[in-house]
Amino acid sequence: MKIKFNYENVITTIKLSLIILLAVIEAFVCAQAYSPDYISNFIAATVCCAVLLIVEGVNGFCVKRFAYKMVFFGIDSALLLAICFLTGNSFLSTMYCIVLTDCYMTVEKFGHKTILFGMSCGLYTVSFIVGWVLRNPELAVYNSIVEILTGVFFGLVAIAIDFIIVEFLVRFYRNNRQLSVALKEADKSRARLEEVYEQLTRTKVYEERNRIARDIHDNAGHSMTSVIMQTEAAKLLIDEDPEEAKNRIISANMQARNALEQMRESVHLLAGREQAISLRDELEEIIAQTIDGTDVKARFDLDEVEPGEEVYRFVRNSVKELLANGIRHGKATAFYIELKKTEDGIKLYVSDNGLGVDGEPKEGFGLKGLREKVEKLGGTCRFSGEKDEGFEAYIILPVQKEIKDD
Repeated sequence: MKIKFNYENVITTIKLSLIILLAVIEAFVCAQAYSPDYISNFIAATVCCAVLLIVEGVNGFCVKRFAYKMVFFGIDSALLLAICFLTGNSFLSTMYCIVLTDCYMTVEKFGHKTILFGMSCGLYTVSFIVGWVLRNPELAVYNSIVEILTGVFFGLVAIAIDFIIVEFLVRFYRNNRQLSVALKEADKSRARLEEVYEQLTRTKVYEERNRIARDIHDNAGHSMTSVIMQTEAAKLLIDEDPEEAKNRIISANMQARNALEQMRESVHLLAGREQAISLRDELEEIIAQTIDGTDVKARFDLDEVEPGEEVYRFVRNSVKELLANGIRHGKATAFYIELKKTEDGIKLYVSDNGLGVDGEPKEGFGLKGLREKVEKLGGTCRFSGEKDEGFEAYIILPVQKEIKDD
């Protein structure tokens, strides 16, 4: 059977060893005390040794409270005094050390151990003196004093050394045990944290995939719907109004390009690719794609800014939306796009020379979505225009503001 190595088993093993050692020393003491002329003393000493062994076993394995241990320690001291009187001072300090070692290992508080040590020193001194005087009444006073002082001194030194060594070993073992328990708890906590981190990582991946899917559905899907509507309208107008049909086809072409670009970007994100170009380069590419092959002109003034991913996507999509709206609804032929870095954010300004608006701008699906997203990002926006004077969009966003999509 495999024995589990833990604190309780170690303490139990040491206590059993101390009981066995005490029994061996008591056997030596009783053997030295045997004499045919003093058989009654031998029997009394043997009985005292046996009772001491029993009391020490009960005290070591059954008694837990300090107050009760003090009672048993008093009984031990009385029995040691009796043994000292019956057999002399042989092994007295050794038996005191054995009894005290068991108490030191069981008692938790250092103050209680100090009390035991002090009491044991006093009781040992009294026991040694009484035993010496009773066993050696015929010696001269001077010789008795010298022998008593020498015996008491070496006995107290032995008891003190026992106290120091046992306290050091007990503290070392308990600290090592606490450290082992703490390390095991730390390993368990680390394992739990790693498990939680993996779960969070998987959740983050699922959230990002859902966001990309929503982007494809909302942006690319909306663009493709517009393409279909524009081409259907162009087919109906191609005979009656070729110029308008041409404009519808141009608008559908831009919508299709935007949809293709959005789908490419979504595929890149799903593949784990990071954004490779700056926001300024991205906007320049969008403007070039929009006016390529058309009569639309565009001027722009773009600063090099480094917004967060959410703001990056929003600015890019907003410019696409405003350009498409200006051409499709406003019949604009010229645009001005400005992206500037401010003290605590960025400013996006887009204006065109289109039909403008009569009165307060009516926010359709596109403009309403822009405003809601701006507010969600912690920014502000303003749309304005006059009839036949074009349309303006003015947006301010904090660079570092990052949020999660619903």
